[in-house]
Amino acid sequence: MTTERPLRAEREDISRIGREMREKGLTKGSGGNVSARSGDRVAVSPSGIPYEDITPETVPITDLNGTLRDGERDPSSETPMHVLIYAGRPDVGGIVHTHSPYASTFASLGEPIRASHYLIAFAGKEVPVAGYEPPGTEALGELAVNALGHDHDACLLQNHGVIAVGEDADAALETAEMVEFVAQIHYQASAIGDPVIMADDDLEYLVDMFGSYRQQSE
Repeated sequence: MTTERPLRAEREDISRIGREMREKGLTKGSGGNVSARSGDRVAVSPSGIPYEDITPETVPITDLNGTLRDGERDPSSETPMHVLIYAGRPDVGGIVHTHSPYASTFASLGEPIRASHYLIAFAGKEVPVAGYEPPGTEALGELAVNALGHDHDACLLQNHGVIAVGEDADAALETAEMVEFVAQIHYQASAIGDPVIMADDDLEYLVDMFGSYRQQSE
């Protein structure tokens, strides 16, 4: 008789989404990480395994303190950031951390991605910047929590990359894709001239609209 391992669906999501991040150009090599929460348990990318070699069986499970609860592999070194975000945002069920090139360019500049394209509303009215702290530290996680607040579903990690959150890992991946797209548009528009930044009222409408759209599609 075999025993079903906990968070099987979430483990499958982690193994699949890591490969999708690479295929979509959102990271290079083994950079970045993914997690998905179910109750008080978190499935998170394993440390030191290339995305193409990650299987559901190799995905570790931690508690909300980041302590390993199931699995033989160590969780990602960025687990402290993931669990701090879950603690600060009970609405979040999935987190994607990428090193996508256009968004990471703004992270290296220490500049938020502003609303020159309406699809920024997937993340909020802008994509703010969290300050710099070394990767894998609780200090970095605290900066990310503060930058996200309750009004943003993505932020930039200065000199580092992107954090995107959602109701599950697939929603977080979609937001990460949108962040990279609007970062590219804003970069290109800024290279040509002065982008027209959308009005606050229009952005509030779009944020509400996308939120309603996602709820209807569940």
